[in-house]
Amino acid sequence: MAKNGERDTNADNERNEFNESTCCDDEPDPVDEIQRVIESVAQFGEYRRTQRKECYSLVRRFKLMLPLMEEVRDLDERIPEKGVAWLRNLRDALLCAKELLRFCSQGSKVQLALEGEVVMMKFQSVYEKLSQVFDDVPCYLLGISEEVKEQLQLMHMQLRRVRNRTDTQDIELAMDMMVVFFEEDDRNADSAIVERLAKKLQLHSVNDLNIETVAIRNLARERKGQNAESTQRIINVLNKFKRFAGMEETNVIDDPIVPKMLQKCKSLIIPHEFLCPITLEIMIDPVIVASGQTYERISIEKWFQSNHKTCPKTRQPLSHLSLAPNYALKNLIAMWCENNNFKLPKQVTSSEQESCYIENTEEIPCLVESLSSIHLDEQRMAVEKIRMLSKENAENRVLVAEHGGIPPLVQLLPYPDSKIQEHAVTALLNLSIDEGNKKLISKEGAIPAIIEVLENGSTVAKENSAAALFSLSMLDENKDIVGLSNGIIPLVDLLQNGTVRGKKDAATALFNLCFIDANKGHKLRHD
Repeated sequence: MAKNGERDTNADNERNEFNESTCCDDEPDPVDEIQRVIESVAQFGEYRRTQRKECYSLVRRFKLMLPLMEEVRDLDERIPEKGVAWLRNLRDALLCAKELLRFCSQGSKVQLALEGEVVMMKFQSVYEKLSQVFDDVPCYLLGISEEVKEQLQLMHMQLRRVRNRTDTQDIELAMDMMVVFFEEDDRNADSAIVERLAKKLQLHSVNDLNIETVAIRNLARERKGQNAESTQRIINVLNKFKRFAGMEETNVIDDPIVPKMLQKCKSLIIPHEFLCPITLEIMIDPVIVASGQTYERISIEKWFQSNHKTCPKTRQPLSHLSLAPNYALKNLIAMWCENNNFKLPKQVTSSEQESCYIENTEEIPCLVESLSSIHLDEQRMAVEKIRMLSKENAENRVLVAEHGGIPPLVQLLPYPDSKIQEHAVTALLNLSIDEGNKKLISKEGAIPAIIEVLENGSTVAKENSAAALFSLSMLDENKDIVGLSNGIIPLVDLLQNGTVRGKKDAATALFNLCFIDANKGHKLRHD
């Protein structure tokens, strides 16, 4: 008790001591600046596919700071200089994060895919800055409640964990990027790979390619002649996509026409009152709660489903949980969208998401059971379907593993049917993107079986086997297993005699395996 009383007294003295030394009235209010930074991040559109997951994770952390800003803004007293200094540090860290998010929203898609590791290092740097800011939050000076304090502590723990996280990259994307980016002879370029990569990067329509052209032109101007070789290769990749789309190649740096849509959207600012206070996204179905505040319907319903009975913005208890449509605001948003040629994002309802999840939850167990069918056609259909589902999203990869799909897939690898073998090894490749599945696949003895497919399978099966070995060998213990199972020799053979894509797959796998000293010596003996 004495310690609590002493701390309260010290806090009062510190506030009194610094009341006269707070920032001058003509200096910008750090709370307002932070609020503007958070709101400006909400204005960014879609993030590039290659960094989308990381961007949305960072944006969620931005939004978690809104309750903190509301409480600081409601503080009756002047903020002491120590509190102001902390807010400025937070502002600076958020500005760094905002710049990275802007880059991932508006930068060149080709550059972001090519320099994925560099971009991830930038994310790690941002997390480091934010973590340092939250090392010592002066909660008692800023009047922060226990509830918000707990949220900040949780976010701090998450930031400390995320700094050392290494995400599994999209393996197929990385390999295709290597093939297309480093392929100097256009006559040998695989059109299927170019098409697949264009779709993955969403650079297959004329409008997408025009916007990418502008982004690459801006990149070239920012570099001011530096990294000229890298810039030219990025332009070469863009031109391959243009040729595939039937577009005329242009002088990217000097010539292209800026799309009118891009010119208009560049300075478009969504009015603050159109944004949901919970998600900071433009509202499609605004509703009013008992406190008089307006929210996006889906967002506030999720809030209530989480057993909250307060207004998220005011924190006041609500007399009832009924929702009233805000038709006036909805009409204003519709008029503004029409006047500014702004298309509202398509809203995926929670019921649609749930029905999709339920559908896969019901389908996947049946497919897993069919993997062990005595009928060849049924097996082939099941393994092909699992291959497709496991490529779609992370939830499906978890569901397949949870329903016991990995052991029968491994058992299908030695099958004489080339299509079943190809689908099985590709399905395991897709499943291995999930970190937990890597261990399960290895535990089932899949690596020696995958190496056998690498030696004797079809061309596609060999390529995907090499990619699967690369994915599984992200775990150090699996690097040893590949080496001890004589996986180096067929990888070297694929590197020497495979297709363009096969050579890239083999090179990537061998590079990863050589992080283990034993595998380095093994490779040298058989190279």
